Order: sequence, then structure tokens, then C-alpha cells
Amino acid sequence: MAKPDPTRPRRAQGALETQVLAALHEAGGPVTAGWVQDRLAAGLAYTTVMTVLARLLAKDAVTRRREGRSFVWLPAADEAGLAALKMHRVLDGERDRKAVLASFVTTLPQDDEQLLRELLDQADDED
Repeated sequence: MAKPDPTRPRRAQGALETQVLAALHEAGGPVTAGWVQDRLAAGLAYTTVMTVLARLLAKDAVTRRREGRSFVWLPAADEAGLAALKMHRVLDGERDRKAVLASFVTTLPQDDEQLLRELLDQADDED
């Protein structure tokens, strides 16, 4: 097993997951973990890629299905859907959802606030 290089800076938390998701989106269809490993410039071990994919699966950010003796992987949603999933996770982890949402809304730029109001109105109309 290779020892960590102390001269190389550590990746930011979530950066590797982001890279793996970007590779899956680039693929445009189901791919193997080996394919993902080949696309990542970091020279990562196959086991590292599998660990990241398993974590993303636990977060419902990817799906997999068996093909032959291995699995093929797909992003669970488009990039907007994955961002929404992250936002739901943040809210689910907070005790005071109302305070979090209020803080979020009050810091939105005017255009984004207006867009959010329009989207909420549309959702009401669809109910």
C-alpha cells in the first residue's frame, strides 16, 4: 500500500465525490468503476473509487445495477437534482428548519428570491 505524500495537499471534503459524479455525468450512460477510475487524473486506486461510489450510493446520489459479474453505475439525477438532494440533506440535519429556510431566503439576491416565489406559486397551482 502506498504511503500518503506529505507534500501533496489534501483534497477538500467532498471533492473526490464531486469528481466521481462529474465523471459519471460525462459518461452519459452506465459505466463500471474501472471506467471511472481511468477518467480521474488523480491516479486513484480501484478500491478508493469503489469506496467513493459506495458512499454516493448510500447518499442516493448514484444508482447501480449488475451487469455480468460487476456493477455499472449511473448518477441518480441530473446536476440540479443532485444539488436539491444536498439541500434536503442539510435541512434534514437541522433542528430548526424554519430558521434555516428563513436565513436562506433573506440572503438570496432579489432575482433569486423572485424566482423562488414564482416556483412556489407554480407548485401551489399544480396541487
